[in-house]
Amino acid sequence: MADHELPCLDMLGAAPKILRALMCELSDEDARWKPAPDRFSVAEILAHLSHTEGHCYRDRVDRMLSEERPTFGDFDAKDYRDLYRGADPEDAFDHFEDQRETNLEFLRGLQAGAASRRAIHSDVGEFTLAELLHTWVLHDLGHIRQVAELVRARKYLPGAGPFAPFHELKP
Repeated sequence: MADHELPCLDMLGAAPKILRALMCELSDEDARWKPAPDRFSVAEILAHLSHTEGHCYRDRVDRMLSEERPTFGDFDAKDYRDLYRGADPEDAFDHFEDQRETNLEFLRGLQAGAASRRAIHSDVGEFTLAELLHTWVLHDLGHIRQVAELVRARKYLPGAGPFAPFHELKP
């Protein structure tokens, strides 16, 4: 990490590329498939990523830079299930990707000192911008893993024939 950069920016930049690679052979029907009614589809995960990109992470960054120790509550995806239902996978991904590019450009323009800006979370207490960036990457990676499991279950397991029982899936 260069002295002028915040942590995690390379991984935040890689996330859309990883997701795009995972989706390279998915049809629209595959992207909308859900393993169970209470689980997210790939399309819904993409809608969630798009939504949290601006309404959670960027909002928090902006407030941390403009306010002294702002306070945040929890962001629970379950509260937004209806918003994600029926999402178009390509539109959701495109919106996520556009926002991520904008956010990375903004974050890369900040000085490393910004990493120590502080805020308060109602559940965990005080945290820094650097810790928020690590959490942002953890969020991305969790959903990348989730998308990978959905792709494995929907696209590739059916074609594995006699090898299918060797693959433990958790979509």
